[in-house]
Amino acid sequence: MNLAARAASAIPTAAGVRLDVWLWAARFFKTRALAKQAADGGRIEVNGASGKPSRALHVGDRLRITRGEEHFEIELLVLADRRGPASVAQTLYRESAESLAARQAVAEQRRLQGGAPAHPGKRPDKRARRLILALGDLDMS
Repeated sequence: MNLAARAASAIPTAAGVRLDVWLWAARFFKTRALAKQAADGGRIEVNGASGKPSRALHVGDRLRITRGEEHFEIELLVLADRRGPASVAQTLYRESAESLAARQAVAEQRRLQGGAPAHPGKRPDKRARRLILALGDLDMS
C-alpha cells in the first residue's frame, strides 16, 4: 500500500481534516503555525469563503491559497493529517490549469525582469565606506 493510499485510508471522509493540518501535510507551509497564520490572515479561501484554521476540509473542496506572490487554486483529492514526502503531498490535490498557467506567467515575468541587484565583487575599502556613510543610507556600526 503506497503512502497516499495509507494517508487516505486513515482518515474517515465524514470527519474531515483541519485546514491548517491539511495545508501543512500538503506542504504548502513549512509549519502548522505558518498555515494557521495564513488562514487567520485571510490568505486562504475554502469554497469561496474565508477559511479558519479549525475548519474541516472534505474531498472535493476548492481552496484558493495565497503564499507570498504565488496564488494557487486547487481541488482536494485526498485528506491527510500527516506530512509525507513531496511526491506524496502532490497527490493530495489537483491545481487548476488556469492557476498553473498564471503562476508560470508570473514566474516568467519575474525571470525576465531580473533578480536582485548585482552583488559587489568585494568588500568596500576605507574610502568607499566613508562615502557610504556620507550618503547616510547605511548605518555601519
